[in-house]
Amino acid sequence: MVRCFSVARVFVLAILTASLLVLPPILPPLPPPPMALLFFPVGIMALLMLLAFSPSDAAPNVVVYAV
Repeated sequence: MVRCFSVARVFVLAILTASLLVLPPILPPLPPPPMALLFFPVGIMALLMLLAFSPSDAAPNVVVYAV
């Protein structure tokens, strides 16, 4: 049987999960980020869409079988 997680990794994941459950009610709320930082995800999404729909210079990957 293959072990995906060691005991140390499970312990670290358990600590991270506990911190995600315990810390948000304890810590004070943060102020909203500046407006410029909110446009970074939008810019990344636009760049990914541009790359996805732009034509490629690579040779077409076409396979033709002669029968």
